[in-house]
Amino acid sequence: MPVQGSEPGVRGSVDARQLHAETKVLLVDDDAAVRNALRRVLERRGYQVFACSSGGEALEHLAAGGYDAMVSDVRMPGMSGLKLLRAVREHDLDLPVILVTGNPDLASATEAVEYGAFQYLIKPVESDRLDEAVDRAAAIGRVARVKREYVEEYGSSTFRVGDRAGISATLERALGTLWVAYQPIVHAQSGAPFAHEALMRSDEPELPNPQAVLSAAERVDRLGDLGGTVRRLTAVDLAATERSIFFVNLHPKDLTDEALYDPASPLTPFAHRVVLEVTERASLEHIANLRDRVARLRDLGFRIALDDLGAGYAGLTSFTQLEPEFVKLDMELIRGIHQNDMKRKIVRSMVELCHDMGKSLIAEGVEVIEEKQALVDLQCDLLQGYLLGRPSKGTPGLAACKLLEFSK
Repeated sequence: MPVQGSEPGVRGSVDARQLHAETKVLLVDDDAAVRNALRRVLERRGYQVFACSSGGEALEHLAAGGYDAMVSDVRMPGMSGLKLLRAVREHDLDLPVILVTGNPDLASATEAVEYGAFQYLIKPVESDRLDEAVDRAAAIGRVARVKREYVEEYGSSTFRVGDRAGISATLERALGTLWVAYQPIVHAQSGAPFAHEALMRSDEPELPNPQAVLSAAERVDRLGDLGGTVRRLTAVDLAATERSIFFVNLHPKDLTDEALYDPASPLTPFAHRVVLEVTERASLEHIANLRDRVARLRDLGFRIALDDLGAGYAGLTSFTQLEPEFVKLDMELIRGIHQNDMKRKIVRSMVELCHDMGKSLIAEGVEVIEEKQALVDLQCDLLQGYLLGRPSKGTPGLAACKLLEFSK
C-alpha cells in the first residue's frame, strides 16, 4: 500500500479540517490505485484535492492557478516528477512541490533538492507524515506569495529566488529581455566624447539590477551565456556605427570561454573599436595562462582596460597581469575627492604610475562639478559619470577617435 497509518481523518481536529478546507492540493500520479489512496488520505484530512495522471495534465491545471501545494510521483512515463518540477518553476516560483517515490535513489533525491522540491517522501507514506508535509508546504507557500506580492508592490531589490530551477527560469527570462545601455566617456580637459561603456540591462522584474542578473548567472553556472549575449547585442550596435568606441565588460570567467577568442565571434570584426574591461573586484588567479589569453585578444585587435582599480581583489596584481592600455579608478575613490586630501594623494600617485607606464587613466563616478575639476587638476585623462552623461538606450554615434592616438 502506498499509505500507512490509522484511518485518515480520525486524528484530525475540526479546526484543522476547517483550515485544510481552504487548501487546494494538486495530486499527480500515473498509478490509479496509488493516486486514489493518496487522494482519500488528503480529502479525509479536509484538503481540496484535484488529481491527475500525468505531468502534462498537471501543467494545464496549474495554468489556471490557485493551488497551495502539489504532490507528485517521481517516476512517471512521459514527463517525470522532476521534469514537472522544473516546468512548474517556469511560471510559479512559490508553489511548494512534494515529490513521492517508491524507488528512491541518491541522484533523484539530489536533483529534487537542487530544483527546489519542498520535501522528498518515500512510499509507502504514513498518512500523518503526508498530512504534516502538505500542511507545512501550504503554509510556507502562502508566506512566500505574500512576500512576493509585497516585493512587487514596493519594489524591494532584496528579494531573491532561492532554488536552482527558479533561478534558471528567471535568468532565462532575463536573457530574453536583455538590452544594452551606453554611458559616455569623455576627455577630461575638453569634455569632448571619446567612447561609450556598454552596460547590461534587463527588463526582468525578479532581477532588478545588473548585479542581480550576474549573481543569478553565477548561481546556475551560466556566466558564459550571459557574457555571450551581452557581446552579441553590443556587436549589433557596433555594426550600426562606423567609428564609435565601446568599452565592454568581461567577468574574469569570460576569459576562459574559448568563444571569446574565436575570429568568427560577434565582437571580433569590430575589435579595433572595442576595449574589453576586466574588473579588479574578482580574482584572476584561477585563470590559467592569463598572459597568453590576453595576448590572443590583443592579436585579434582588442584593447584591455582594468576596471575598479583601488577597490579590487588583489591590489595592483591585476595591473601587472593584464598590462592594460586603460585603467579605470573605482568610483569610491572619486566620490568627494575635492574634499579629501588622502583620496587626492592616492589618485595623483595612480595618475603618475599610469602615465609613466604609457597607460591612460579613466575616473568613473563623477557626479558633481567639484569632483570633475579636482580630477582635471590631477591630470586624469578621461572621465565618466552622471555629471557627464547617464546610461541611455540607443546606438551612440561618436566622432572618429583612434585608441593608438590617444594612448600615452
